[in-house]
Formats: sequence, C-alpha cells, structure tokens
Amino acid sequence: MPVTPIGQYVRIRLAGGLAAAAVLIATAACTTTATPGPSQSQSQSPSQGAVVTTADGTVRGKTVTATREFLGIPYAAPPVGALRWQPPQPPKPWSGIRAATSYAPHCPQPPGAFGRPSTSEDCLYLNVFTPAGAPAGAPAGAPAGAGQSTRNLPVMVWVHGGSLRTGESDDYNPAGLVRDGVIVVTLNYRIGALGFLASAALAGRAGGPSGDYGLMDQQAALRWVQRNIHSFGGNPGRVTLFGESAGGLSTLAQLVSPGARGLFQRAIVESGTYDLTQPSLAAAESAGQAFAAKAGCASDTAACLRRLPVSAILASEDPIGYTPDVDGAVLTQPIGTALARGQFHRVPVIIGTNHDEYRLFVAVIQLIGGQVTAANYQEMIASTLGVTPAVAARTATQYPLSRYPSPPVALGAVATDAIFACHALTAEQSLSRYVPVYAYEFNDENAPELFLPPVGFPYGAAHASELQYLFSQTAVPHPASLSPAQQRLAAAMQRDWTSLARTGVPAPGWPRFGRAGQQVLSLVPPQPRVETDFAAQHHCAFWAAAG
Repeated sequence: MPVTPIGQYVRIRLAGGLAAAAVLIATAACTTTATPGPSQSQSQSPSQGAVVTTADGTVRGKTVTATREFLGIPYAAPPVGALRWQPPQPPKPWSGIRAATSYAPHCPQPPGAFGRPSTSEDCLYLNVFTPAGAPAGAPAGAPAGAGQSTRNLPVMVWVHGGSLRTGESDDYNPAGLVRDGVIVVTLNYRIGALGFLASAALAGRAGGPSGDYGLMDQQAALRWVQRNIHSFGGNPGRVTLFGESAGGLSTLAQLVSPGARGLFQRAIVESGTYDLTQPSLAAAESAGQAFAAKAGCASDTAACLRRLPVSAILASEDPIGYTPDVDGAVLTQPIGTALARGQFHRVPVIIGTNHDEYRLFVAVIQLIGGQVTAANYQEMIASTLGVTPAVAARTATQYPLSRYPSPPVALGAVATDAIFACHALTAEQSLSRYVPVYAYEFNDENAPELFLPPVGFPYGAAHASELQYLFSQTAVPHPASLSPAQQRLAAAMQRDWTSLARTGVPAPGWPRFGRAGQQVLSLVPPQPRVETDFAAQHHCAFWAAAG
C-alpha cells in the first residue's frame, strides 16, 4: 500500500483553509518549544566556564549546575550568497576567545504553533554539553594525554525533528543524559527549501546531484565532532547519532549515506521510519521547478534562486514538509532498499516508535475544526493514507469502530500502524540481519502532552511524547511534570540510551531483536518490560499484504 511521508498526514479533505492550517501546525509538530523564551540553561545563573581550543579558534563556555555548556559554535561557513544551495564550507577561523554562552540563530522557517520563526541563513552552529567535571582544554588534534583531556567520554549527536521544515537545536536540553556520563552535541542544519530543494540549475554539473544540503550539513557537523570533540573530553571513536521524527529519518539517511562512513559508531532512531522510500532526483527536480516558478524564478536559474529573499523562499515552500531525494551522491538509493540489501554502516542500532503516534495529528485536525466521525471514518482513512475507497473499506473492516472508544482513536490506530509501526518493524527486520538491533515501543499511555491542549480523546503515547523523558523541556505550551513512576521510566530510558553510546549495548534486560524472536522492549512506567506481539498488535501482516 502506498504510504505518504509524515508531512502529508494532515492532507485530510477539510473545508476552506482548515487543511492549510492543519499542515502549518503538523509540520512543526516535532519541535519542542512554542514561543520565544530562554532555554533551561539560559534561565539559570551560570558560573565561569572552561576555555577550549578548537581547530577554528578558542571558545569559552559556561557551567550550569552539573553541566558545562558551549553554545553557538560555528561548524560551517554561513550558507549565504554564492554558498546558498552549496555543500557546507569550513567556518572562518577566529582569533581571541569567542563567547559560547548563548545559542546562535536557527535556520529559516515559517511561524508555527510549535516553533519559532527565523529568517537567518547564518545558522550552521552546534552546541556541546559536557559533565561539569569533564576535563577540557587540550588543543584540537592533541594526542591522548595532552593537557587534561584524558576522559574519552562517549559522544551523542542529536538531530532535531520537524518534517525537515522546522525545528532548532536549542529546544533540547540534555542535562539528564549528560549526568549519565556522556557528552551531547545538538546542531542546526538547513531545512525546508534551503536545505532540500533539488534543481538542475543548482547541480554542480549537468545531470549531477542536487538537494540534500541539510544532510550534508549534518555530515559537516559530524566531521567537526571528529576533529574537535577530544578537546572537550570526548572520544571521536564512540559517537552515537540519534534523532526523532525527521531527525530519526536523518539518522537512517546517514546510516546509508556513503559520506557518513566512519563518522559515528552507534545510532538511535526515534519515530523515524515513516518514509523508507525517497523520491528520485528527477522527481525532486521536477518539484524544484515548480518551486522556482512559484518563487518568481520561472527561468529556474541558479543566479535568480540565489537572489531570492528568504521571505520569498519561505512563502514558496511546500507547506507539507520535505524529504531527502536519491541524488546519487549523499543518497545513492532509497533508505529501505539500502537497509534490505545490507548496504549501510554496520553499527549497533536502537530503533522504535510510539504506541499512539498518529493521535497527535488527529488532535490537530480536531483542534482546528475538523472531526473524525463514524459517518466519515472510511473517507478519513482514504484521505490520510492516500488510498482508494475500496482499500479504505477493507481497512475499516480490519479496524472496526466497535473495537475503539471513539472514531478519532480508531483513525489514530490505523495511521499509526500503516505509517509508523509496521515500517519500523520492516526496518528492524532488515537491520537485524546484519547488526545488533534493540527495538522499543514507547508505551506510556499517560505521557503528558506538552504541545496541544486537551481534546475529546486521550493522546496516549503520541508522536514526540517520549522526548520529555530524554530531554529537559521548559519552553513548551503546556508544561507538565512527570510522576514518580514516569521519572523512573525516564531514568531507565536515559540509562539505556547512554549505555548504547558507552558500550554499544543498552542496559541489561533489553533483548536483541531477532536473536530469540521479534522481541521489543515496551517502555512503560515505572519499568520497561519485554513484549513479543508487536506485529500482531499493529496488524503488520495486514499491511504487508495490502502493500
């Protein structure tokens, strides 16, 4: 069955402008703050931080409680002017000591209910968080034992979500992970049309690759880590790449990208398997031509595109969101194909989804005035999945309304299984034939919903709801505290994530997928437990047959 990318979930046939409003909200749904405001690190009184010399210059960070923070470090040159829609270039070195005590601008994006707008193309910055006691200060490239940098802590590099159209690094405070003895790096990367527009006019040669600039940025950040993280007390040979939603998809893309070989040694994919089939370069360039015409560059020339103001680019973007394309360089084949063939970097992987992923998007539809009812249930299935009425009718038989407390919950189950859960199972099966895989399902049905107000049905373990168990999130629309049992789950998750980073294996009790069946760790409070019926719960045999 054809399944659409994550941004298309809200292409429901609603009246008037409701569909556009739904798209605007849903494409921002993976960011973790709704309004401008200080991050947790900025809202406390920092003490003097360490001075660290990188390959490009010296930075001074700050210490907040038990975490040392180095914020807004450039890892590439500003991609402006002639560098717009070009592979990232090295940053300009600086002299003196650069203050690294506040976040740099994040990449251009429109306003949305879940994120903060930006028009700054000077946005290729990253942030380094280390334990306050971690030694730092040895010059970049110095041998082990030089200065104080002898700890060789594992490193975790976080890629934010947001449909590859929204999001920023400063929404994620990793203090809990850092307390477990790792260094965490968060980064901005080009998103939207500036990050993923494919155009023959922008290709370096006739018929050459274009697009995927955001993935190139991520690789540039990973190369920065390889060159510099030792100066912060980190081990460049123990790097974990991890991300959620579009960040999880990005992690999968890097897992199969030739350019990322050797840049990380473990991977964690959270809710990132929704799009395992990327468009061809030709299809992506066709979409690029439509963008150019809409933006006022009907001639589709590089000069015209690079002269466009950021506001015109944002106004002309596909409001649904973006996906990488098989450009022949960054990606040489679709992600799912590469995984099935075993043509990916052989590293241990944690991978999973949330039990009720799609309920977040059903809630968006309801909050802007749409409704899922018994009368339109099959129509909503057809619109959500992009299938014929006959297929929607068969799906409704597989997911009868009598089995669910309400039609919105039923539609949430349909789309969760078709778009998230069973694609995750496919990826797990492919990966596990070649590397150690540890599969999970986030199953806290009472997880607080931080982004949207209450609706007429429970959110359950909705899309992005696991993030608050890994990161501190203070600038959100609907802040909530975790219960003692949920705090125990959060601590267990953080230990598992950091244990993989440290040793390549999660904490004891998490079975390896495929070794003794398709065992999945159910992340439920207060203590995770193993489940063996994931495929049956999510009707994956039905979806495999429907495909």
